[in-house]
Amino acid sequence: MQKQDLQLQQYIEAVIFASEEAVTLQTIRQVTGRDLDSGEFQSIIEQLNAEYTSTGRTFHIHRIAGGYRFLSKPEFGDILKKLLAPNIRRRLSQSLLEVLAVIAYNQPVTRGEIQQIRGVSPDYAIDRLMLRGFIEVRGRADSPGKPLQYGTTREFLDLFHLSSLKDLPKLREIKEILQEHEEQEYLTRQEGEAETITRQLSRGNDTKE
Repeated sequence: MQKQDLQLQQYIEAVIFASEEAVTLQTIRQVTGRDLDSGEFQSIIEQLNAEYTSTGRTFHIHRIAGGYRFLSKPEFGDILKKLLAPNIRRRLSQSLLEVLAVIAYNQPVTRGEIQQIRGVSPDYAIDRLMLRGFIEVRGRADSPGKPLQYGTTREFLDLFHLSSLKDLPKLREIKEILQEHEEQEYLTRQEGEAETITRQLSRGNDTKE
């Protein structure tokens, strides 16, 4: 491989590695100053992935949400879930996850339709999801009042490592995820309450002494 080609490969690798979101070909062109066509770009990605495979790396560059990102290989999913689960829980509460799931599977969908499905107002959740960039306004419904309709964004695909909405898990799997999330929150609350009781008992014993 010529020095110039190696340098371009390194640039592309560095940009994708450093980015917090999927990197598009347009971004690569802007950053590197090279007018790459899609075929050349894909060839470089394949070369990099071949090197990762030959050296036993645990990751590869994957096409996702209209761009490219470094992702771990599927066989390491279970161990990484243990690491990432607390971060996901901090980023999205159960109520936000539920509203996000409704939007993902019913888009474009209005606030009224979401409320009809969940039984409670989705206003707070929609505002938070809009703020975090996971949903966006898709237009207005052909119904009285012309209410806004919402759909998911590329950031949503990126968050859940989906190439497109066709890759959404089955609704049964979503329910299992939400149930696991609810059980984990319950255990966390129980642990917190137990610690509080233990501290109170400890203070009581110290006072008696």
